[in-house]
Amino acid sequence: MTSHKWSDLPSQTAFPVARPGYPFIFASAFVTAIFALLGLVCLSILGLLVTGCICWFFRDPDRLVPTEEGLVVSPADGKVIRVEPVDQTPYFPGPCTRVSIFMSVFNVHVNRVPHEGIIRKVDYYPGKFFSANLDKASAANEHNALLLESPNGKWVGFVQIAGLIARRIICRVQPGDTLSRGQRFGMICFGSRLDVYLPDQTELRVKTGDRVQAGATVLGKW
Repeated sequence: MTSHKWSDLPSQTAFPVARPGYPFIFASAFVTAIFALLGLVCLSILGLLVTGCICWFFRDPDRLVPTEEGLVVSPADGKVIRVEPVDQTPYFPGPCTRVSIFMSVFNVHVNRVPHEGIIRKVDYYPGKFFSANLDKASAANEHNALLLESPNGKWVGFVQIAGLIARRIICRVQPGDTLSRGQRFGMICFGSRLDVYLPDQTELRVKTGDRVQAGATVLGKW
């Protein structure tokens, strides 16, 4: 039986919310309060619903992360839309396998580190905003690429990709940072995609169509 651990300290609240959501929540709540003070009942109810939806979108649940050696976990919640070999890519040194995960607006959007190690590169690329489920989104859309070196010298690339609605990529790590498997490192607001690049020798544990959870679902094993 695989053991698990918390990659980050568990939250002290019953409904954890990601910090980038605070401005949106406070703004919506403030407007709702104004409507209520003015006696605008219908708009107040609508404001409450909008505020609730924003809180739900920015939810940030704690996750137990499997600790077995060599496991690579999903960096995002969502649906696996593509698993394919890649001969050459700027996001990984050599041939690899790409696993693409599409996040709808209904998924948790906090991103987590797929494997423990040191961040060697963080490269931001400005771009367009095609729908994130399209193949051309990997290269054409605005994206942020990270390359991690594991303690045993293996590489993992993971790329945050903006989508048609998603216009804000958040990344809190820098080259040289040492991170734990499943640790939070950023998020993408309002629907997006995350591509993971794994070494060829990785034993894949997911396939196209699978639903995955960041930090909890195993993508593969070395």
